[in-house]
Amino acid sequence: MTNADQPGRIVVVDDDPTVADVVERYLVRDGHTVECAHDGYEALRLIAERPPDLVVLDLMLPGIDGLEVCRRLRERWPIPVVMLTALGDESERLAGFETGADDYVTKPFSPRELAMRVRSVLRRARGAGLPAQADAGILHDGELHVDLTAHEVRRGSRLIQLTSREYDLLVFLMRHPRKAFTREQLLSEVWSWSFGDTSTVTVHIRRLREKLEPDPTLPRRIMTVWGVGYRYEPEGGAATGDFKAVS
Repeated sequence: MTNADQPGRIVVVDDDPTVADVVERYLVRDGHTVECAHDGYEALRLIAERPPDLVVLDLMLPGIDGLEVCRRLRERWPIPVVMLTALGDESERLAGFETGADDYVTKPFSPRELAMRVRSVLRRARGAGLPAQADAGILHDGELHVDLTAHEVRRGSRLIQLTSREYDLLVFLMRHPRKAFTREQLLSEVWSWSFGDTSTVTVHIRRLREKLEPDPTLPRRIMTVWGVGYRYEPEGGAATGDFKAVS
């Protein structure tokens, strides 16, 4: 078992004890260590005491809701978050992605599917899924540097905090410079979803621009290709990005 496949420590946040218990049992069956919280304040306390590897977070919580919990997490830690949302409530799902959630599962959900999503997000957060030749290297374009070993992104000397999905999306686009992809293609290549809400891609593109572009309203790297989707434009219009192995 590789490091990316190792079980993790997970905090499950849901005010319904039955749901929390079912999720906990399935995740423990997968080898994870699980702690449960039943409101937003208890969740933040548990996480602050010992930051977990991943948080499963319901949106509808007493005290402070899941969106506010996610916002506060993002201010302090790059912990992956899998959101639990109401079935068909697109606005809630998009709001979750806006605040930095890595994935979502709609209620009612299959506990087996949730466990699979948790494994997938953990693997991505630990840097798995990259092609073998990129396991030890740096992608750089001008002042933008992506350290594939440390799973870090810097613009100049400043560290940019990205969620695991944002990171995966950036790496994918940088490794295919000047190639336009549809939202459906990005959903398949980066999320490994054969179907889903393509507005998920739109939200992540917007968040990447906000974090990477000097002026997100006039992007210079992550470009919109009207009628198609998006492409990565290297600084200076170079045909390919630079890739260097780490010594």
